[in-house]
This record gives sequence, C-alpha cells and structure tokens, in this order.
Amino acid sequence: MEWWLIYLLTGAFVGFFAGLLGIGGGLIIVPVLISLFTAQDFPADRIIHLALGTTMATIIFTSAASLRAHHQHQAVQWRIVKNITPGVLLGTFAGAALASSMTGQILSIIFVIFIFYAATQMLLQFRPSPIFQLPGQVGLFLTGSVIGTLSSLVAIGGGLLSVPFLTLCNVKLQHAIGTAAAIGFPIALAGTIGYIVNGYLQTETLPPYSLGYVYLPALLWLVLASMLTAPLGAKLTHSTKTSILRTIFVVLLYGLGIRMLLNLF
Repeated sequence: MEWWLIYLLTGAFVGFFAGLLGIGGGLIIVPVLISLFTAQDFPADRIIHLALGTTMATIIFTSAASLRAHHQHQAVQWRIVKNITPGVLLGTFAGAALASSMTGQILSIIFVIFIFYAATQMLLQFRPSPIFQLPGQVGLFLTGSVIGTLSSLVAIGGGLLSVPFLTLCNVKLQHAIGTAAAIGFPIALAGTIGYIVNGYLQTETLPPYSLGYVYLPALLWLVLASMLTAPLGAKLTHSTKTSILRTIFVVLLYGLGIRMLLNLF
C-alpha cells in the first residue's frame, strides 16, 4: 500500500506541473519509477524498460485530455497530424522494439542525455526561428519516424521534438503546440502497445500485475492522481509567476539527471 501512496503523490505532482507549464511528465515519472521499482526488487536489467513502458501508458490519458482541449480551441492542424502519423507509428513501434533489445545501462544513458537536453531547452525557453516551409508527405513521414523513435526510447509524448520542428516550419506557435498534442496520442498508443508486446516476448520474469513492460498498479494511481491535479495547475497558470515554478521544475530535472548519471557510474 505504501508504494501506491507514492505513485499517487508522484502523479499528483506531475499532473500539477503538466497543467501549469504545459509540459509532459514523462521525464519526471521515469526516474521516480526507476527508484521505486529498484526498491521493490524488480528484475534489475528490466527496471528501466518497465519504467518507460508504464510512463508511456500514462501519456495515453494525458495526451487525450490535452488533445481535446486544443481541438476545442481550433489549434490542431489535422492535415499535419494525418500526414505525420504513419511515420510516427512506425518510428514508435521501432523505438519500443529497439529499447527492448538494449541493456538497462544503455537505455539509462540515452535517457540521461535527453533529460539534460529537455532541461536546457526549458531553461532557455528555446524557440527556433521559422526559416523553412512544411515538407510534403514524404518529409513528414520521415520526420514522424524520427520523432516517434526518440519519443518511444525516452517515454515522452513528443512535444519537446514536435513543437520546435513545427515552429521551424512556419507553423504558428499556438498551432504547433496544439498539433504536437495531437501527435502525442498516436505516439503514446503505439509506444504502449510496443512495450506490452516486447515485454511479453522477452524471457525474464516480470513482476506480478505487469502487462508486458507496463506495471498496472503504478499506471492506475499515476493516472488517477494526475487527472485530478492537472486542472488545478492549469487554473493557476494565469495567476502565478510561472517563471519561478518553471525554474524549480528545471532544477528538479537537472537534479534527477545528475542522480541517474551518478548511479550509472
């Protein structure tokens, strides 16, 4: 029961910041789950796989809620979503299969690199200048494949990659964010299926209540708590100095990245 309480608190924390800052919580959830799964003596070399798969499953619910909100504000360019989704699906399935074939240490190194990238991007509030035009179907397919693969490897909804790409291609920022939210749903769905299937294909024994690489008790409490607190964070967006809270969140990301790096060596 004490583990479920920690899952609830983690979900509440991540949901609040996701609503407040408009960011996904995967980069926080994965390191926390790694620590919790380690403490519960889950199979050592499958811990990060379970953390990634479980986190990807939580994104199904958060991305669906985000997609609905952005669609209501007419901020989703569905033509882009339609053309990029086939590549996203292919890349995400490939990323999940690739992750399953990697050792826990290699996956951890990839995750640490990405968490430092994400924290730095958030700290600098980097927004590329629009210097290109949106590519055609082939270009979007290839881009979607890259975004899907990387997102699946580090269990994110793809916004950290999709928004800069769309902004670079002259898509208005509000539409880039809304469209990235829509792209996040097929990433989360395909990634979750990929981690479930590849979890069943591997030979090591996984913990009880696991669906492949998705640990269901953690998924349940994380989703429940985050769905309750995300609206609270969203309400405070216009009445709080988000720059201060953003800085706190960035410091937390760096701290988690450094902790994982130290644990590796």
